[in-house]
Order: sequence, then C-alpha cells, then structure tokens
Amino acid sequence: MDQENNKFHALQLFTDTFAAETVHLTNEAVGIYIKLLCFAWTKNTKPFKEIDAMRICQCRTKDCELKVMEVLTEFFILNKKEEDFTFTHKRLTAEHKYLTDKYKKRSEAGRKGGLATQNQAKADFASSKIKAPIPIPSPIPNKNIRDNFEQFWSLLSNKKGSKFLAGKKYALQCADMIPEEVATTFNRYASTVKDKEFLAHVSTWINQRRFEDDENNKTDIKSIIKRLVALGYEHTGRVNNYEKFIKNGKKYKINRLDENNMIVPD
Repeated sequence: MDQENNKFHALQLFTDTFAAETVHLTNEAVGIYIKLLCFAWTKNTKPFKEIDAMRICQCRTKDCELKVMEVLTEFFILNKKEEDFTFTHKRLTAEHKYLTDKYKKRSEAGRKGGLATQNQAKADFASSKIKAPIPIPSPIPNKNIRDNFEQFWSLLSNKKGSKFLAGKKYALQCADMIPEEVATTFNRYASTVKDKEFLAHVSTWINQRRFEDDENNKTDIKSIIKRLVALGYEHTGRVNNYEKFIKNGKKYKINRLDENNMIVPD
C-alpha cells in the first residue's frame, strides 16, 4: 500500500489535546483548521497550495484569506519548490505514514503465513511500545523570527498588552522586516499618544499593519539610508527606483517611491 493509493476514511482526534492546543483560536479559526486537516487527510497528506486552502475554506474576502493564512502559518509547514509554495502538516503526515506502514505489515504478514504470522507481528509491535503520533497542532518554531521579535520587544518604549500575542502577530506580519525599524515606528507612534490608556496594544498595532499607514513613518530616504548603514547594512547603490543593500551576505532593497520606505529581501 503506497501513499498515492492508500486512503484512510477516519482520522483519530485526541480531543483534550486538540482543545488545549487551539484554546487561543476563535471558533472561526478552529473551523478553518479542521477543514484544512480534513482536506489534507483526504489528499493522503500530500502538499497542497495556498489557492487550494482558500477554495476549501470558500474564501471570498481578504479578511477570510488572512484568517486562513494565519492558520496555515501557525500549524502547517511551508515548502518552496521551484516557484510554487505548498503546505504540509507534520503530525498528519506522520500519522498517515504510521497507518500505511501498519497495514502494509499486516498485509505482508498475511501473505507469509496467515493468522499466526499476524499475531507475531502484533506481539512485536506491542513489545516495541511504539505509539501512533497524535494529530494535533504542532507549530514549527522559526528561530530567526523568534530572535527578531525578542529584539523588537526589547526596544519598545511601551510594552502594552500580551507579549505572547504580539509574538504571534509579529511572526505573521513582520517576518521579513527589520526589528529595529518596526520598533522605531511603534515608538514614534507611541510618542504621539498623550494618554497611554488609549495606546493600542502592540499585538493590535502589528495585526492592523499600522506600521504601513502611520504618518510618522514617512521619512526622508537619505535619513533611512543613513539609519540602515548604522545598523550594519552596506549601501551598494541605486538600481531603477530601488536603493540596494547587503547584510551578512543577503541582499535587501527599498523602493524610493514607497512612502513607507520599508526594507525587504531582494
């Protein structure tokens, strides 16, 4: 039995573990996650594209697409093959392989000698104390993003709200951004709010992508280049409308025509 042809119509769900791992999700996000789990299981846990996830969740609005991407980013593994991005679920794939191997062993045992051989295989399996992987959410940590967030958090002038939620939103919205730049933008915003009671939580500010529309973001391009150089970025010149930089062997760029002037990977 191979993965291409082997379909299992039932997926075991350990409810107490599932509930504990998804306690921070809204009901809508839980529904999206269950739909994506069921879809991946019916496809034998093979990689699927973002457009497939949007179709399964019947997304017709940008808000729906964002919620689906939040679930994909937290619980699924992003794979890049050539120009296509696909997603897989680590625990789901392990569970499918476990069941496939299990029934393959049973089939081979039956061909070799019937019930006696099958009973021996069960005994061997029981003595090995191998347990089936639990199909529960298993976020894949990204050390670089986690380190960047810690640096961002340490630079904030006002750490309002939950650090845990801020970290979740930072990983989703600011993965390719410079932590010093994001922190500077938030601090600039915070300085304009006289009564700190009305200051937005850091997680809310990030989730609403207010670093893009904050008026305090609009800075002269020369000042931005100077600040990036001070942060260790080597300015390598201008190509078309982009200012080019290098840091630690990686290339970055800024669009001079973008009023927010955010640096992104090149």
